[in-house]
Amino acid sequence: MAKWLAMIASGDFGDLASVIAAEAVYHSPVEWHPYPGHDLVCLLVRTAAGVFEDFKYERQMAGGDSAMLEFTAHVGDIQMKGAHLIRFNADGGIIDIDLIARPAKGVMALGNGVGDKIGPQIKAALIAASGAQA
Repeated sequence: MAKWLAMIASGDFGDLASVIAAEAVYHSPVEWHPYPGHDLVCLLVRTAAGVFEDFKYERQMAGGDSAMLEFTAHVGDIQMKGAHLIRFNADGGIIDIDLIARPAKGVMALGNGVGDKIGPQIKAALIAASGAQA
């Protein structure tokens, strides 16, 4: 978790791939379905970090293989509060990130910002992960 916190604090996600496990899954506050796979999780985390402004963890709670990191941020002029619920594998790699946030208009602004930047890439990755044809 120390690497994760250092990346968030510095805004430098150069080591992100090293902390995200191959079997990682990301859960967005915008969509119900999960986003599976190392590359897609890395893409989503990097992109969301670029949409959030003044992101700061306010509280941390951790135990066993899980952590809850409460944050404040804004997207444009919309103030947000949220939490990352993170689970780790036995090697300390992140296997699950669940982003929970409010208010709804902030969540939608975040979703739109991410979608504007990487929407087609997300769709292609989900199709590939499902084994379906485009």
